[in-house]
Amino acid sequence: MKFLRDKIDQIKKPFEKGQKFEKFAPAINALDTFLYVPNHTTKHGAHIRDAVDLKRTMITVVLALVPALLFGIYNAGYQHFIQLNDGVLPPFMDIFLHGLWKVLPMIIVSYAVGLGIEFAFAIFRGHEVNEGYLVSGLLIPMVMPVDFPLWMLAISVAFAVVIGKEAFGGTGMNVFNPALLARAFAFFAYPTFMSGDKIWVSDASTIDGVSGETILGSLAQGKEVAYSTMEMFLGFIPGSVGETSVLAILIGAFVLIATGVGSWKIMVSGVVGAAATALMFNAVGLTALMNFDWVNHLVVGGFAFGIVFMATDPVSAAQTDKGKIIYGLLIGFFSITIRVFNPAYPEGVMLAILLMNTLAPTIDYFVVNGNITKRKKRLAKAKQLKSA
Repeated sequence: MKFLRDKIDQIKKPFEKGQKFEKFAPAINALDTFLYVPNHTTKHGAHIRDAVDLKRTMITVVLALVPALLFGIYNAGYQHFIQLNDGVLPPFMDIFLHGLWKVLPMIIVSYAVGLGIEFAFAIFRGHEVNEGYLVSGLLIPMVMPVDFPLWMLAISVAFAVVIGKEAFGGTGMNVFNPALLARAFAFFAYPTFMSGDKIWVSDASTIDGVSGETILGSLAQGKEVAYSTMEMFLGFIPGSVGETSVLAILIGAFVLIATGVGSWKIMVSGVVGAAATALMFNAVGLTALMNFDWVNHLVVGGFAFGIVFMATDPVSAAQTDKGKIIYGLLIGFFSITIRVFNPAYPEGVMLAILLMNTLAPTIDYFVVNGNITKRKKRLAKAKQLKSA
């Protein structure tokens, strides 16, 4: 490894302060700190040194996403052949390669556009490259339909990075989750490419008679659901690239909780909030979406993916312990409520998380002030007892 270290140090020389390419130092430093922990130290004030820096935290999230991504690639090929090939499935590798052929360009475009903008802003502003896009760059293609045009994806990524992050000051300063902002932009800018029965199965638009609609889309139109709960849990259903398999998402959730990167309080309270809301609507039972079993509500659409990978965003989520529970409960409540009451937005988790991103600072404010008030009361009571 010393050879690699020496080689990188040699490459960095023209980018050092006072050298010819000093302005482009953030770009080469990004590569260096991606491979090695930064070798500079803080010279002023108290600080804590930890080997787990932001890049390694982001890489942990990327690793947690891998099971859902691999299954999403396979499911993209599976849905293509099961619906366009009269239910006849080719060998496993052919299915996987078809999915890879569709999904890989989306990932490449997402990283190329997003990191390109991040590098440009870092050089222009003279600061280091922000690491947050390592996760957002993978999340964005995973929440899109498999046939979403690449140029639309590129514009959605640019909107999310420029308006959602850089306009607020970059990683750590954004109010909204950038990946969800990209999806929201795509949803409202290109609605015909984000909903309907032709976008969730690759090449479905080229053949008539393909029923590629999602379960929530079918329920919104009052149609019967043709899938079992187990099929929904495993993920063999139409949907966004990485959102269909709850099993794969649970593996990622375990990684995030075990490493301390993701908040279990948000995940658990989100599921409790959604389950309680779905049970309440089951009791009312006026529409197909209200009658949809509460367990099935938890395993379809993007709810599981959103609550594990989006709602737990450490920047845009609530920060206090009690605030995280309130934040998660409300995301669960709004996800199911939007899903049931507005057939135009059957995928309610996206809007629910964006709404709660807005309210997260307010929740923390009231939680902190509530604690201050309690302590003041305890202090006043202690003074009274002491003086008595």
